[in-house]
Amino acid sequence: MMSNIRNFCIIAHIDHGKSTIADRLLEYTGTISQREMKDQILDGMELERERGITIKAKAVRMSYITKNGEKYIFNLIDTPGHVDFTYEVSRALAACEGAILVVDATQGVEAQTFANTILAKDAKLEIIPVINKIDLPTADIEGTYEQIKEGLGITIPPILVSAKEGIGTSEIIDSVILKIPPAEVLKEKPLSALIFDSFYDSYRGVVVMIRVFCGKVRKGMRIKFMASNAEHEALEVGCMKIKMTELDELSSGEVGYVVSGVKDIHDIKIGDTITESMNPTKYYHKGYKEINPFVFAGLYPTSASEYSSLKIALEKLRLSDSSLVFSQEVSVALGFGFRCGFLGSLHLDIVRERLEREFGLNILVTAPNVIYKIKYKGKFVTIDNPSKFPNTSNIEEIWEPYVKTTIICPIGFLGSVLDLCQKRRGKQVLIKYIDAKTIILKYHMPLAEIIVGFYDALKSVSKGYASFDYEHIDSQLGDLVKLEVVINAKVVDAFTTIICKNEAQSRARYLTEKLKCIIPKHMFEVPIQAMINNRIIARETISAVRKDVLAKCYGGDITRKRKLLEKQKKGKRKMRMFGKVEIPSEAFVAVLKMSE
Repeated sequence: MMSNIRNFCIIAHIDHGKSTIADRLLEYTGTISQREMKDQILDGMELERERGITIKAKAVRMSYITKNGEKYIFNLIDTPGHVDFTYEVSRALAACEGAILVVDATQGVEAQTFANTILAKDAKLEIIPVINKIDLPTADIEGTYEQIKEGLGITIPPILVSAKEGIGTSEIIDSVILKIPPAEVLKEKPLSALIFDSFYDSYRGVVVMIRVFCGKVRKGMRIKFMASNAEHEALEVGCMKIKMTELDELSSGEVGYVVSGVKDIHDIKIGDTITESMNPTKYYHKGYKEINPFVFAGLYPTSASEYSSLKIALEKLRLSDSSLVFSQEVSVALGFGFRCGFLGSLHLDIVRERLEREFGLNILVTAPNVIYKIKYKGKFVTIDNPSKFPNTSNIEEIWEPYVKTTIICPIGFLGSVLDLCQKRRGKQVLIKYIDAKTIILKYHMPLAEIIVGFYDALKSVSKGYASFDYEHIDSQLGDLVKLEVVINAKVVDAFTTIICKNEAQSRARYLTEKLKCIIPKHMFEVPIQAMINNRIIARETISAVRKDVLAKCYGGDITRKRKLLEKQKKGKRKMRMFGKVEIPSEAFVAVLKMSE
């Protein structure tokens, strides 16, 4: 029966065992055999398996028959846990009626647990709490239950699970059947299906993942994408049972995929509604809230010939990652490239690695920065590239983006965490004890202070025990300046950064010293200067490679030697005017690490 469909997702903080619980559910329902089974099977991307994290939400269909012989269809979506991929979670929630909330018994409620619970409640989903890793010696089941009740406001007794040992899997299945509402079936209405994800297949073209809310989509049906008004034929429909499994049709309440031979990736918009061309629906899904990137960086190919390959790779990548935005950009130092927007520093790192591994590209990444709003000559201007900043003396106000950070840590590391937040210009807004051993801190901090190195620094000062999450709030006024780097009398735009005025001197010295060590010697002297408002505040000089022009002079008048030395000096001066300084790629990496 179609009313026996259950659509649900698994949400949790990073590394609390979502993917392992998904493995046990797949085994228990017989979706995958023991021979085919491997750990974190839904994390099919090499990068996911290597890092041990989920990057992309994965949909899978499971069939289950109860002891009474009743048949059920479970559509499960496994979601990421890191804060940078919250958008993936929100998209998955829109296609579900329920959520399994997983909490690690050894770690308790952490920052992203709070955030995902709020998302699930806002989406009006039925939440089933699960305490995982109960088999470990350090598991604190009672304490974790207390945190779920007090911290998250969930009073339902949680299911006790050990995903590794397979304990509690049957209880999860029973709860999904009893507590998660069945998918609403509206077969007689015109087709209305939500596109919640997509990916590119080399042979099939664009494959869209859909949740059918009304009607049905059949193979051979003429369908319409409502946002772009593009019409295509449904060449193949089916569901994901680890691999793509073709079906005759997808009906109301079901989750699956549609292949329609779309080659132009601009025809697809995540959050769009698919309907039938001949009988279109009047009610389309409101779609997803447009996500704005918060961190920007420049991506440039190391070879100019790879520019078009990088453009195609970014367009294909955007199909499976709708939060990625990019536009063309030209740099004096690096040539043609792209200005890309990301949700955070991990998102940037993942995109860079995927471009290198999946598309075989060699790319350079400039230092990440955020969007600033400035009041310039009486008008407000938005700037996402530091090199476009006008002279600071002409700026009336600079507004920088702020975030509200939530940090949960053991009490023993409180002093170190407070000190770190203060150094990063944080303003404390809340300090609260969850229980006798754990404390929650809330800070308002500039986004620029957390996008590079903050997470690593937090893990370092807390010995890995602190967890961290953030949400964006209104921008605030900042005392900021533009720091430019001048190499051989030319401003290198790729090194331009916006920093706090109080830190300008120390940052400038660090950068010039670092570049002096990295840039190789040339045949002429190379000055490296850091400046603010055309005023030099730090300088280092790379001495020239010298040739011993006096080697052939043995004896004779001193004027002969002076003449040769003057000739060499004149040549060096001319070289410095016309010579080009080669900046190695390691120099750009040094700027990336400047804030760590």
